[in-house]
Amino acid sequence: MFYLEKIKEFCIGIRVNNYMNRVPCFHCGTSCGEQLISIAEKSFCCLGCKTVYEFLSENEMTCYYNLANSPGAIPTEIQGKFDYLSNQDIVKKLIEFEQDELQIITLYIPHIHCSSCIWVLENLQKLNSNVISSQVNFSKKTVRLHYNSKETSLKEIVTLLNSIGYEPYISLEDTVQSTKSINRSLYYKLGIAGFAFGNVMFLSFPEYFEVSEFWLDKYKYIFRWLMLFFSLPVVFYAASDYFISAYKGMGSKLLNIDIPIALGISVLFIRSAVEIILDLGTGFLDSLTGLVFFLLLGKFFQQKTYNFLSFERDYKSYFPIAVTRVKKGKEENVEVYDIEKGDRLLIRNQELIPVDGILIRNSAQIDYSFVTGESKPVTKKPGDKLFAGGKQLNGVIEMEVLTSVSQSYLTQLWTNDIFSKDKASSFQSLTDGISKYFTIAVLSIALLSTTVWLFYDQTKALSVFTAVLIIACPCAIALAAPFTLGNMLRIFGKQKLYLKNAQVIEKLAKIHKAVFDKTGTITSNSNNVISYEGEKLTGEYKVALKSVLRNSNHPLSRKIYDQFPEEEVLVAQNFQEIVGKGIQAEVAESFVKIGSASFVNSENKSKNFDTSVHVSFDDTYLGKFRVKNSYRSGVEKVFKTLNKDYELAILSGDNDGEKAYLQSVLPKKTEMYFDQKPEDKLTFIQESQEKSKYVMMVGDGLNDAGALTQSDVGIAISEDINVFSPACDGILSADKFHQIPIYLKLAKKSIKVIKSAFLLSLVYNLIGLYFAVTGQLSPVIAAILMPLSSISIVAYTTIATNIISQKLQQ
Repeated sequence: MFYLEKIKEFCIGIRVNNYMNRVPCFHCGTSCGEQLISIAEKSFCCLGCKTVYEFLSENEMTCYYNLANSPGAIPTEIQGKFDYLSNQDIVKKLIEFEQDELQIITLYIPHIHCSSCIWVLENLQKLNSNVISSQVNFSKKTVRLHYNSKETSLKEIVTLLNSIGYEPYISLEDTVQSTKSINRSLYYKLGIAGFAFGNVMFLSFPEYFEVSEFWLDKYKYIFRWLMLFFSLPVVFYAASDYFISAYKGMGSKLLNIDIPIALGISVLFIRSAVEIILDLGTGFLDSLTGLVFFLLLGKFFQQKTYNFLSFERDYKSYFPIAVTRVKKGKEENVEVYDIEKGDRLLIRNQELIPVDGILIRNSAQIDYSFVTGESKPVTKKPGDKLFAGGKQLNGVIEMEVLTSVSQSYLTQLWTNDIFSKDKASSFQSLTDGISKYFTIAVLSIALLSTTVWLFYDQTKALSVFTAVLIIACPCAIALAAPFTLGNMLRIFGKQKLYLKNAQVIEKLAKIHKAVFDKTGTITSNSNNVISYEGEKLTGEYKVALKSVLRNSNHPLSRKIYDQFPEEEVLVAQNFQEIVGKGIQAEVAESFVKIGSASFVNSENKSKNFDTSVHVSFDDTYLGKFRVKNSYRSGVEKVFKTLNKDYELAILSGDNDGEKAYLQSVLPKKTEMYFDQKPEDKLTFIQESQEKSKYVMMVGDGLNDAGALTQSDVGIAISEDINVFSPACDGILSADKFHQIPIYLKLAKKSIKVIKSAFLLSLVYNLIGLYFAVTGQLSPVIAAILMPLSSISIVAYTTIATNIISQKLQQ
């Protein structure tokens, strides 16, 4: 496991008198020369090979050298195999992101199958220092790579992956649309196991019924050898995944659930082969082939169910993110998946770029931290390519779409581990612990019960041993949490609450305190009434105001912007948006400021029951727009329901003009704070968490980014603007605001479903072990029951979550 070409070049560079000594290098097989390097009684030709060996040895992966003689040598069959990746036109179509020396690509690797694979692939930077990071998606069998394209190439990385046994599947169809080959190996294995099982059962009939007939007695030995012949592909091909997984697990000192299964298959096969070869009996080949067939059948149904839920999860991700499209000189809001190649998009300050495109108008400052984790903005000029996932930081830009939107790509960015530094799911930790000790317990019970049966009835001992190993499996326990939370994730998505991952549901169930922003959260932007007070707005003023407001993505800015539909738009220079205060820019030699009274240096700070947005030109106060807030339908009911179980608070950046009204309609215990800057909201969340409280923050996703990030669960309300942000854990469609109490209640019920599924699995295993230990359960029946238990848990969790969510779906 090393970067082949680099190591070989290094070896050549330092090798001394290579052909004078024929001692082969333990790692790469090359002659070591006179000054060979020895360690642990092994010879190496250079420091590079020695370092790789030490790396593998320290991580207990020296079994790598069992795969082949001199595995460090470059296999001749892969030399030149990936030469097509030297073509930069192909590379550019394959990569997802490119900026300066950084390139990002996701590769599909069919051979990912266990925790050892994950460990190796997520430590590629130790084998090639130019790999910045690698992240494995186990369920999709992909690895996402960040690498330095100036120091290494995609071809070199793919060659490295191939050399360590993880050849990526790269189809040239990927240059058009990311597609993956269908892995049909399970179908082939299931077919072979089923064919062999049927034939072995047929050939075993005379033995079952103990028929004494001349021709049957004469050919029964041929029948037995035919059964052994049919069992060979079952053991060495159909069941190979269990042996590989068990071997990898033991090599990594992990007791996975495949170890008992592999051991059971091995015992059945060896015992049966010995009996047939020595003519001692018929063996247990019918049980063996039936066992493998039903194990694979269970895996097939589990995979089908998982793929169904994964499909729903992926395509659910088409949540409503609005983007502004410029068509025939007019601006219109459209759903992001309605964007087509060639469309002109208007991207305002702080908005996310939803698709790849070409910058057409104005210079851009793009923050690609959403993609790379690096917050340093990148300057782009007209004609430069823009990648999806960047956030515009400096005013408004126009771009032309190069490809239609890929919401699944945006969702992948949203769920990137860069923004998910949380600990693993508590249920995942629990199931991992159960699986580890469960395997030890099962092996112990199997050995103990077999020993006892050897004294009482030796004919049943082997059957008991195998049945115990097969029937007791923590698969059902391990499936309880992911299928419950996965189905709830799908249900929430259908009801327009889009959560980042399943762990958010666990956190929702623990919430003690719910904190709400006011403007754009409990108030609706669509029904606000806006009026202007102050010096009369001339045509020049209106044009300047519209030109500045056009750059901002704040809901109030958008609302006021809509008040000037006929005015033309000029270029706003030096645009700035000061979060929580206002916006400013230069238009036609006038300096315009729009925002709070203090921001525009206004002395007009009279109290009123409306939100006010003040305006000044060249530091001269002009007037204010009064926004009569319209509260969302069901706000009173939401707060009244939540007040029974949660502490409530409202944090508003506006003045306290509406405090009296809110106090009259909301529960008395509701905390209210006004004139709150973003940092004040963040501090409030931190102080609440310091009191050992789990806090949910519901905001508009713009000025509340800090508070959303700090909170245990951050929910952004989406109305008609682009609020897609890595800061939030979930996005809630504004028309579903009234269902927040139901979402929280369902999260708690989901945890109860998981715990009940755990209990059901435990009862099943105890009953199964009882019948297996007492010799009342054959290995074939155990093989049938084991996948059925997993399927039953999937069915139970799915049905249970559908039932508890009926109220939400009405």
